[in-house]
Amino acid sequence: MISSQAPFGLTAARSGSISLLHSGTVIVCAVCLSVHLLPDTSAGAQNIVISSVRIRRSQLRTNLISLAAVRAQMQALASSLPEYPVVMSMFGAGPSLGPQLMAEIGDVRRFHSKKALVAFAGIDAPPCQSGQVNVLSRSISKRGSPALRRTLFLVMNVINMCSPAEDPVYQYMAKKRSEGKKYQVYMMASANKFLRRYYASVNAYLGTLGSN
Repeated sequence: MISSQAPFGLTAARSGSISLLHSGTVIVCAVCLSVHLLPDTSAGAQNIVISSVRIRRSQLRTNLISLAAVRAQMQALASSLPEYPVVMSMFGAGPSLGPQLMAEIGDVRRFHSKKALVAFAGIDAPPCQSGQVNVLSRSISKRGSPALRRTLFLVMNVINMCSPAEDPVYQYMAKKRSEGKKYQVYMMASANKFLRRYYASVNAYLGTLGSN
């Protein structure tokens, strides 16, 4: 049976960064709302609203500083893991998304195959019972980790925007796009390929460490 528990420290750091991002978004929205809804009344009332906006801006700056600290902690924790250099060498796995991938996946050796890891992420194709498949529109199963799927989608966005011509995942993405696949289909197909490469690369690297 596959354990779905990721390393506690990294998972906590990831959760903290997401919470802080959400807090910052709420504060920004509140600031914008307050500015646009300034009532055309007395100067005293306007001063109260302006003071409130300044407080919220200060809170936002504090949250951004805290977010930077959380990201630094995530980097420190991730860099202590043996697979860190391999994961960080994969295109799309930057200083933020790389640690998130390692946190969500955990020890890749707990999965008995690439297929098992893909199923854990929920980006495998659902069982086909009719025997007839529409390859342009068949969906993913979504039966695994939604957090890992979200991180993978962000990684695919980076690859898609940067278009690294020599990267195998981007080459596969471009091929599927040229075949007329829909955006969601070729992005998730590329995430599937990325995850299989992740499994193979990290597993092979950890195997060499174990043999030394």
